[in-house]
Amino acid sequence: MTHPLVVTLDRRSAPRTIFYGDRLLEVDMPPGTRVIYPRPPLEPLKDVDAAIRYAVNHPLNSDPLHAKLRPGMKVVIAIDDISLPLPPMRRPDIRERVLTVVLELLSDHGVEDVEMIIATSVHRRMTGDEVRHIVGDKIFDAYWPDRLYNHDAEDSKNMVEVGSTDHGEVVELNRKAVEADLVIYVNLNFVPMDGGHKSVTVGLCGYKSLRAHHNPGTMRECFSYMDPDKSALATSVSRMGKITNANLNVFTIETTINNRMFDRPLEFLSKNEDDLTSSEKTALKALSFTLARVPQPARQAIFNKVPSPYGVTGVFAGETEAVHKETLKKCYQQYLVPVKGQCDILVTGVPYVSPYNVGSFLNPLLVQVMANGYLFNLYKGLPLLKRGGTMIICHPCTDMFDKEHHAPYIEFVHNLLPETRDAMELHKRYERRFAENPAYIQMYRTGHAYHPAHAFFMWYWGEAGRQHIGRMIVVGADNEYIPKLMGWETARTMAEALDMARDTAPPDPDITMMHVAPMMMAEVSA
Repeated sequence: MTHPLVVTLDRRSAPRTIFYGDRLLEVDMPPGTRVIYPRPPLEPLKDVDAAIRYAVNHPLNSDPLHAKLRPGMKVVIAIDDISLPLPPMRRPDIRERVLTVVLELLSDHGVEDVEMIIATSVHRRMTGDEVRHIVGDKIFDAYWPDRLYNHDAEDSKNMVEVGSTDHGEVVELNRKAVEADLVIYVNLNFVPMDGGHKSVTVGLCGYKSLRAHHNPGTMRECFSYMDPDKSALATSVSRMGKITNANLNVFTIETTINNRMFDRPLEFLSKNEDDLTSSEKTALKALSFTLARVPQPARQAIFNKVPSPYGVTGVFAGETEAVHKETLKKCYQQYLVPVKGQCDILVTGVPYVSPYNVGSFLNPLLVQVMANGYLFNLYKGLPLLKRGGTMIICHPCTDMFDKEHHAPYIEFVHNLLPETRDAMELHKRYERRFAENPAYIQMYRTGHAYHPAHAFFMWYWGEAGRQHIGRMIVVGADNEYIPKLMGWETARTMAEALDMARDTAPPDPDITMMHVAPMMMAEVSA
């Protein structure tokens, strides 16, 4: 039986509208194309603050939070950074609401030595305004910047090794967290690869720890990034997380949200095009027309102007693994759409935002990680695309980079990729030199640049997709250079791309399109 969110197009079907970076592209898909739409947003909790209080007072596999507190103790609260959710959440962010409850509880129990760390790992430092948006005015004004600050993975005096796994994976963490009497992690779980042991063990670690799993060998062993049981990355992090929790007193608080990415002015972007009302069709045409004609900063501003009205769907607290088990259930309840059978040709747009370009342009390296990494991996069960099949993406692939956020990316793309796209070679020959580059390290520590190793990690994150996908064809690239650098082919139109894909596909190929965004995942069975 076909799921109602899996639609097979016929000759009467309207054109499909998909993201083309920060623009929209209208494409005619052939009859028989299967289109997968996201689930409607789950109903949010009616009383979020009550749910938070219940969770910390009735935790999973743990004493209640209040029972762990005593006057004079040192508490570190670690908080997820700006990389999720996408786009940012309308205020109050759920992290502010959790922090408000937790800080009140600490105060009631005489705990005054409290520091909050934004768990950036090797992501860029957040600005004060960005932190304020997440934690709220009251908390920001009381704690920033002395007792609320960004993690610094290159502050050698403030990093300490706590142990190694039986696989030789070194667990190196922020000293403040290691020496605290209690670490409380406040997580916003956007997709199933977030949270769990990844929160503390990755969010507060350094390059020495990341090398253990952010490498091409591990990434090639990930059957799906979004299914932790089939991810070598998640397995490695879990091993390291057990070392972390054996040495640190960790109390995990995880929250889940629905997929209500668009507020009312843009809500129609979530819908099946055949179900649009006449007024929504008019609004869609007007939006497409506007985006095609205004400059790039104005296009991005149109989407960023209205923060996403995500609703909170779950709050879970306690021991890390027990908490994350419940979190994953809620994530899958929101995202999974049952799909029968794989496809020969997979079509998707690439939206304007990724976890690594909040506040900046989606540069070519991030287009790659979105296509080969995240979009390809939006499945549980079987991959949506058959091994050796063709993936068609829509994106301009503009050769543009934010020189503050992504300075190391520029050298990686323009100096290293022309030499080799082989992830193993890049890892062996260049990664360490980049990771120790003093100029890039300084930009990471004192500015708002990603760590120089991050550019390599972004290439490795595409490795599972590159090993599986036979061909990648880009529709609408504004240049030939970038797609060729990525090892991709180009087509001017969707019709041309489909004709190219049919050359190497079986007769009468199965074509599937993913309607992303909002967030969704395919639960694929044979």
